[in-house]
Amino acid sequence: MKTFITAVCAWLFMTSAMAQNPVKGKVRGLVIDQNQKPSEFVTILLLKAKDSTLVKGVVTNDKGQFELENVAEGGYRVATSLVGFKKVYSEPFTIDAANAEVQVKTLTMQEEAKSLNEVKVVAKKPFIEQEIDRTVVNVENSIVASGSTALEVLEKAPGVTIDRQNDNIQLKGKGGVIVMIDGKQTYLSGQEVANLLKNTPSDNIEKIEIITNPSSKYDAAGNVGIINIRMKKNKNFGTNGTAIAGVGYGRFEKANTSLNLNHRVNKINAFGNYSYFHNRRFQENSLDRIIPYEGRITYFDQSSYRPNRFDGHSFRTGVDYFVNKKSTIGVLATGFVNDWRQDNGINNSVMRNELGQITLKPTTDVSVKNNWFNLTGNLNYKYDFNGKGRELTTDLDYSRFNGDSYNNLSTTYRNASDSIVQPTAKVRNDMPSTIDIWAFKADYVHPTQKGKWEAGVKTSVVKSENNLTYEDFVDGRWVFNPNQSNEFRYSENINAAYLNYGGQLNKKTSIQAGLRLENTHSRGNSVTLNKIVDRNYTNLFPTLFISRKIDTNNVLNLSFSRRIDRPNYQNLNPFRFYLDPYTYQQGNPYLKPQFTNSFQLTHVYKGKFSTTLGYSRTIDVIVQEVPGQIPEENITYVTTDNLATQDNVSLTMSFPVTVTKWWNMQNNINAYYNKYDSPYLGAQYNVDFVAYNVYTSQNFVLPKNFTAEIAGWYNSKSLYGFYRSVPQGAFSLGVQKTLMNRKATLKLNVNDPFWLNRFEGRAVYQDINFRVRARWESRIARLTFTYRFGNQNVKAARQRSTSTEAERNRAGGGNN
Repeated sequence: MKTFITAVCAWLFMTSAMAQNPVKGKVRGLVIDQNQKPSEFVTILLLKAKDSTLVKGVVTNDKGQFELENVAEGGYRVATSLVGFKKVYSEPFTIDAANAEVQVKTLTMQEEAKSLNEVKVVAKKPFIEQEIDRTVVNVENSIVASGSTALEVLEKAPGVTIDRQNDNIQLKGKGGVIVMIDGKQTYLSGQEVANLLKNTPSDNIEKIEIITNPSSKYDAAGNVGIINIRMKKNKNFGTNGTAIAGVGYGRFEKANTSLNLNHRVNKINAFGNYSYFHNRRFQENSLDRIIPYEGRITYFDQSSYRPNRFDGHSFRTGVDYFVNKKSTIGVLATGFVNDWRQDNGINNSVMRNELGQITLKPTTDVSVKNNWFNLTGNLNYKYDFNGKGRELTTDLDYSRFNGDSYNNLSTTYRNASDSIVQPTAKVRNDMPSTIDIWAFKADYVHPTQKGKWEAGVKTSVVKSENNLTYEDFVDGRWVFNPNQSNEFRYSENINAAYLNYGGQLNKKTSIQAGLRLENTHSRGNSVTLNKIVDRNYTNLFPTLFISRKIDTNNVLNLSFSRRIDRPNYQNLNPFRFYLDPYTYQQGNPYLKPQFTNSFQLTHVYKGKFSTTLGYSRTIDVIVQEVPGQIPEENITYVTTDNLATQDNVSLTMSFPVTVTKWWNMQNNINAYYNKYDSPYLGAQYNVDFVAYNVYTSQNFVLPKNFTAEIAGWYNSKSLYGFYRSVPQGAFSLGVQKTLMNRKATLKLNVNDPFWLNRFEGRAVYQDINFRVRARWESRIARLTFTYRFGNQNVKAARQRSTSTEAERNRAGGGNN
């Protein structure tokens, strides 16, 4: 590794001497109507002159003016697009070193004769876009995504699979995904991230970015990559906003509403968002176990029905103050208050012996309440040295999570004839928890004639405390159980620094290389059990990206990165969470971090067709839901543990197809091979598997301002850790109509109309043999109304990537 790092650094400095600064041009213009008055809100499309391929687009301001920035060298022309008017094209022009700024001739709009049967084509981003370094899911304009949750949208993303039984998020067959919101890491455990996303309305989301090989500027966490959820922001001057209201129904009712406001005047930009989300739903589970012990076999079949209700409030507010042309200071506050309850949940179990005779029928009534509160404050500063990209940004953050999880279980034991055979067992537990996170980061960008240098530092301090109180109901009163109760404290300090360089080697080849240094000191203290795990380690994380333009249609990209995943705070807590007396989940204070080396080779054709071949090897891979048994007590449990190695090979293809002017489709296929090799429970766990998933969406532009969308996905049989799952899939469909002079939209969609989506998996290893099945409320119809008001020309609030982004993903905060 030292030799490799030395070689990378040498190459970095050698190539910086050879690099050239690429031309990035600007295109300006004016659009007027037939009366020579400025035309506002006209869509301007930048097209390649050779084949009219869409490059990017903007909208004219209230003076009819437009400006396209960061335009690469090449030949172009611009076109106008506005319902009710003919499309107008400019003369072709060229962006190069001699013509870095182009002023196109004034474009005059002409009204188009209306026809009731006419189909108008309006430029619209596809639901999924494949860019060179990431996959983008455009949620904002999607019909089938409206009124749903962030997790349901993410489930449709290419390469992403959701284990609905355990709410684990996987990307290309691997766990360990880092989830960010507006560039800020959420610090929740994998299961809690999934629960947060299932309670986040999709109508608040602009897009989701899937970054499989992040640069050294990002935290080294995340062996698979980063899923970055970009929330909606207003983009205009003056005062404007968006109001959204939606209702839905599956087996139970749903409702959501949100209000976004933005105000910009002179040197101040103020913005805010409030959302409320109500969701009643259910989940049905079954667990069938075969438990051998001392020559006897117990067949244990369990089924459960868990209705639950969620009410969530979230907000985001802030102010940017533009001190002068060079300095901007801002404050940002975000937070949420979540209330999740499960009432009248029931687990029915039947135990049989090897002859098929019923020996016991336990029934457990379950009541769960989970309250979670978060408040994050951010103070940021940006200094622009010269207006040419040289800048310094700093962030100071504090984030606090407060939660309380309360569980109440009551179990009745009956025999084959339904007679009660032993007293009802009642237990309850209460686990209040707090997480405090302080963080600071500073990033410096320095463009040169030969490329761009980036450097930065970051430090974070995390303190977490959980105090589980477990009680049994004995002789008419609640009695403290010291053997099941546990107090757990965790602290962590991470200090990091990075250096990154990007530039052109020549006209066809560009490079980006970086190195990140991270030191981690963590201390886990199980006070009740008197167990302390103290770790201190320092690691280097190199990244390398090379892009080669073969010709005008073909580009090759090669990348390498080394990354780390640290255990989340809740998985380190050794407490037990019981579903019933025979099933529980337990943390593992001895979990080690996992390290991953990843390689990717990507071919991009005509800027939109892409094929990616990837390979990664993970050491000490962290696997969720590792099964275990206590056969003498018929108990099955799951925990989180390290396996020795995981090898992953993946192939991803993305190809959009324009069928007609009014029909576009996007297709994504991802195939991957997983192999695990590790000693476990006294034997060698050596298993491999090939799997794939497919996504396709069809978008239709219809007459009278109607649009429609049909989307579907399919996951083949797959392997994750010890579980082999059966295929999963579903489709959704929706229709949308624009109203009130395009200021409002009404969307109707139906998700999984035939209730096809379900989970089934099996784990067989040593004496462990069980199968799990799960169904949930995936068949839902939703109606969403969106209204935009105010001046739709206000510039956006700055996208802030705060300094606590890597730590909040590992905190607690979801719902069980």
